[in-house]
Amino acid sequence: MPHSDLHGLPLSTTSVAAADAFNKTVLSYLRYRTDISSNLQLTLAADPDFALGHVLKGYLMMLSFKQANVPAAVGALEAASGLVGRADGREKAHAAALRHWIDGDLDRTLAVWEQILEEHPRDVLALRLHHFNAFWLGRPGAMAREVEKALPCYGSDLAGWGTLLACRCFAHEELGNYTLAESAGRDAIDVDKGDLWAAHAVAHILEMQGRAGEGIDWLAGLEPHWEGGNNLKHHLWWHRGLYHFERGEFDTVLDLYDRHFRNLASPLVEAQPDLYIDIQNASSMLFRLERQGVDVGERWIEIADKAEARIGDCLSPFTLPHWMMALAATRRFDAGGRALEAMRAYATTAGTLNARLVADYALPVSEAILLRAKGEPAAATRVMRPAIGGMYRLGGSHAQQDVLEQLFLDCAVAAGSNDDVALILARVAGRHPVPPERRMGYKHAARTLS
Repeated sequence: MPHSDLHGLPLSTTSVAAADAFNKTVLSYLRYRTDISSNLQLTLAADPDFALGHVLKGYLMMLSFKQANVPAAVGALEAASGLVGRADGREKAHAAALRHWIDGDLDRTLAVWEQILEEHPRDVLALRLHHFNAFWLGRPGAMAREVEKALPCYGSDLAGWGTLLACRCFAHEELGNYTLAESAGRDAIDVDKGDLWAAHAVAHILEMQGRAGEGIDWLAGLEPHWEGGNNLKHHLWWHRGLYHFERGEFDTVLDLYDRHFRNLASPLVEAQPDLYIDIQNASSMLFRLERQGVDVGERWIEIADKAEARIGDCLSPFTLPHWMMALAATRRFDAGGRALEAMRAYATTAGTLNARLVADYALPVSEAILLRAKGEPAAATRVMRPAIGGMYRLGGSHAQQDVLEQLFLDCAVAAGSNDDVALILARVAGRHPVPPERRMGYKHAARTLS
C-alpha cells in the first residue's frame, strides 16, 4: 500500500519505514539540519526501490554546487530512472527536474518544478528547491510568484507552513517589500524558533534597513534554537558579523570569524571544508575588513589552498570571485591566471546557462579582482564595468552582492575615475535604503565625491 509525504501527496514506496524516513529527510532539508544524510540512508535502506528517495539523494548532491559530487547525482538519477515506471507523474517529474539540473539546463529545471507546483501546490520539496535555485539565478520575482501561488493552499496545520512563510519573507525582502517580508518572517519564527531560513530572512531585512542593534539581538536571541543546524548557522553568524562591521567593531567581527563562521576546528567545517556558502562568508568578510585597513593575518591562506584545488569547478558562478579574492590576497597570481583560463574554457564549451553566467559576470569580476591585486585599478575598472548591471544574475542576496559593488568602488577610486565612483554610488543608493554616506563600505568615497 503506497504511503504519503508530509502534505498527503502519494509516495511510490510501500514501506512505512521508508516513507517515514523520507519525510524526516525532507524536514531536515527544510530546517537545515545535519541529520539529513542519516535520514536519507534510512530511507533507501528501508526501500532500495523507492524512486523519489533516489531522486532526493541526487538533489542533495547537486545542492552542494560541487563538481566532484555530480557523479553521485548521476548515479542516483540512474537508480531512479529504472524505478519511476511504477511511480506517479509527480515523482517522474522530479526525476526529470534532476536530469535537467545535472545537464545544466536550469531554466528547464525551474520549469519542471513550476509545473509540479501548478498541479501539486503543496509539494514543499519542489517549492523549496525552486526557491533555492531561483535565488542563485538572481530571480526574486520567480521566488515570490511561486510562494504567492502556493499560499492559499497552505495552512498552519501543514508541516511546511513555516517554510512557506520563511520563503515568502526572503523573496519579498529581496524585492524590497520589507513590511510584508518582516511580518512573514516573524510569523515563521513563531511556528519554529529553530527555523534557520526564517531567522536568516529577517536578518536580511534588519541589515538592509540599517538596524544593526536589532539584528544582533535578533540572532543572539534565536541562537539557542540552532542545535543540530548545518552550515547555514555559519551564514547567520556572518550576518551578525555584518552588523558589527557596520558599527566599526572589527575585533568582534574577527572573533565571530574565528569562533563561529570560519572555525576550522568545528565538525561542520571539517566535514565540508570548501562548501560554497562558507567560502563566500569568509572571503567577503576578509575583503571588507582589509578595505578598512584591518590586518586579517594569515586567514586567507587556507582559503587560497582550497581555491587552487577547485580551479575549473564552475558550478557556483557566484563563488568564483570569492575564490579569486583568496588567490589575489595571497598573491598567487599564477594560480589566479589558471583559474581565469579555466573559466574561459568552461564559458566556451559547457553550453549551459551557468556557462553564460560565468562568461558574462563571474569571469570579468574575477579578472578585476586579480588586476586590482596586481596594482592595475584602471584596467580592473574597465574589465568589470560591463558586468555591473547584470551581476545580480550570479545570484546572492543584496547583502552578498554588496562586496562586488565595493570591489568596483575600490577600483574606481584607485583609478581616479570619478564617473565610475558616481556610477556605483548611485547604483548602491538605488538598491539600499541606507544612503552610502552612512555605510561603512561607502561613506569615505561618498563624502569625498560630494
